[in-house]
Amino acid sequence: MKIRGERECTECGTRWSYYETGSVGCPACGNLRSVGVDDRTEHTDMPVVFDLTAVRNAIDEVSNDDLADRAREACREYIRRRGFISAGDLRDLDDSYLAASELLHVSDIVARDMRLEEREELYFLSLLRDADDGESSDAKRSSSEPQSDVGERPPAAEVPPSLRAARGLAYANAVRKYRRDVRTWVEDRELTTAERSALETLGEHVTRIRMLEGDVDPRTADRLIEATRDLANGLRGDEVAFSQAQDRLEGLEFDGSS
Repeated sequence: MKIRGERECTECGTRWSYYETGSVGCPACGNLRSVGVDDRTEHTDMPVVFDLTAVRNAIDEVSNDDLADRAREACREYIRRRGFISAGDLRDLDDSYLAASELLHVSDIVARDMRLEEREELYFLSLLRDADDGESSDAKRSSSEPQSDVGERPPAAEVPPSLRAARGLAYANAVRKYRRDVRTWVEDRELTTAERSALETLGEHVTRIRMLEGDVDPRTADRLIEATRDLANGLRGDEVAFSQAQDRLEGLEFDGSS
């Protein structure tokens, strides 16, 4: 959706950015009448805070299925408001969004029909603990910054077999939404044949994983994310990243439940 995000209140003259507040109301006087002072710009992302603190605080008070219900609602609201175009700029497919997507699907399983074994319970709780920090453990390990306040998305090797479909489907759905925004973002551009082909191939991979109901090796799901991120960087002009995206997309294989 293209909007004029820089607003000026017709009542008091205050200027503010809808891109930052997500509100049409004047922050100074509350007036709902304003005029846009910039050109219309593509924007799909809404301000939203992903905070699971209240859910985590209930860990010792409620059952896992109740926790899962609460986590699911928090994740669903976050995902609903999130987009990947902000004031005309293409955002990254970030770990916070991926972690929220995975926690949503894992919570759905936990809340619906699953008696958790210890490994599965620990995995669910690890997602609940760290999803709103949204940094992968691999990125955490490679970072030189202090780690005390940095969360993590569990690595592929830690995904229990019974929950791997949740990660696969979560990542496929995340890429599907991201790809939709990418296609919107490039509407005013003339894509090369190779760029169009890469976007189509990415969509085909998403369809395959969804047809398998997410039941793919978690490492394959991670490679789908890597390919998506490389492709986004390639469409921003990084030729090396685009070449890497092509290689990753070509090399993706799906093993189903094997």
